[in-house]
Amino acid sequence: MDNDSNPSPVLYDIVILGASGFTGKYVVREALKFLNSPSSPLKSFAIAGRNNSKLIQALKWAAEPNSPPPSIPILTADTADPASLRLLCSQTRLVLNCVGPFRLHGDPVVAACVEAGCDYLDICGEPEFMERMEYSYHDQAVENGSLVVSACGFDSVPAELGWMFNSKQWVYPAVPNRIEAYLSLESDKNIVANFGTYQSAVLGVANVDKLQELRRSRPRRTKPKIPGPYPNKGPTIDYQKEFGLPGVKESDDRTERRKKYWSATKPAYFGLKLGSNSLLGLFQFITLGVSIGYLGRSSIGRWLLLNFPSFFSAGWFSKKGPSEDEVASASFKMWFVGRGYSDLSRRTSTEFGNKKQEPDAEIITRVMGPDAGYSTTPIILLQCALIVLEQRDNLPKGGVLTPGIVFGPTNLRERLEHNGISFDVISRRVVSTK
Repeated sequence: MDNDSNPSPVLYDIVILGASGFTGKYVVREALKFLNSPSSPLKSFAIAGRNNSKLIQALKWAAEPNSPPPSIPILTADTADPASLRLLCSQTRLVLNCVGPFRLHGDPVVAACVEAGCDYLDICGEPEFMERMEYSYHDQAVENGSLVVSACGFDSVPAELGWMFNSKQWVYPAVPNRIEAYLSLESDKNIVANFGTYQSAVLGVANVDKLQELRRSRPRRTKPKIPGPYPNKGPTIDYQKEFGLPGVKESDDRTERRKKYWSATKPAYFGLKLGSNSLLGLFQFITLGVSIGYLGRSSIGRWLLLNFPSFFSAGWFSKKGPSEDEVASASFKMWFVGRGYSDLSRRTSTEFGNKKQEPDAEIITRVMGPDAGYSTTPIILLQCALIVLEQRDNLPKGGVLTPGIVFGPTNLRERLEHNGISFDVISRRVVSTK
């Protein structure tokens, strides 16, 4: 192993920042699977963080049972030290940021990447941070050719790609009206998550007013026209660009694939619900939601939440995180129930204009995979990174963008299916509207 503090540029394909963190070490383990493997574009990577000894331990853990671990460069970088981040960004094509909570530590990393013109992916699930980064850095990122994509993990990709997968099953004259997702987290053992995820959720509630203020300051986007009635509640999912975003030097084949992909993806209302197959799981959901929602808005409440996570989450979160056995035993399933119209050509514009015509068709699809936080997230992050390395000319030049708009038209879904995350059509049927 090298301890590389030489300021002269050394080009690594990727640098994993925060590699000694709980999720970071799982990302390192996933990266090692693809380092110099046949047909993999990953030929070199480094790990980075504040504490070299912890980084060495994380590398040893990730490399097991191989001993000694491979010679992976170790870089010193601190999110509180902009100079160290600028140096890090000068040495790599792509930064994988695993340092959370992102609203506390993410901004300097994005700023350094955008300034250097290197690409950036993270595993963030914090809406306020992601929208603030778009507001602050999008134009500069486009100008400098820096592709910044947050939420390249479980928090977004299964939902985005799962929604797109269901949407694409509706072939004209059939059209969707709404797609509702139902998430179930399952395990033969206790479901336990790491404290960092819990801390991000607590701080998210504390900063909800800032998120609302940010959204009010942004121009409102035109909503697409969706056949049929509005659901009781839930956002609309739509991609404003008719055929997505063109790659900086995309090939003709890639252009055709992109246009075909987005023309088959239809707008629909979207909602997400959590499910549980046990009373204990239901109790944990309710306890967690009530605790964070009520106590997260005051400083005293946040102190209680952050100092006693296991109590206020009914055992769901702990400072030590899950064991390897608990991670190995966990899995997730996400069902997408799409409801729409079997034959749009038979519906009159008056019926849809009055929003009275109930859907008469249903398509159910499912996304499923291993543990959401520490298996699925590293798988998704690495596959996104490999696409950036291998297909960079076919991706947008730069900008702060979502995973769906960047990776939807690529072969990300096929890559995930080859790595243990499945996408399946469960059923199709016509339903009575009487």
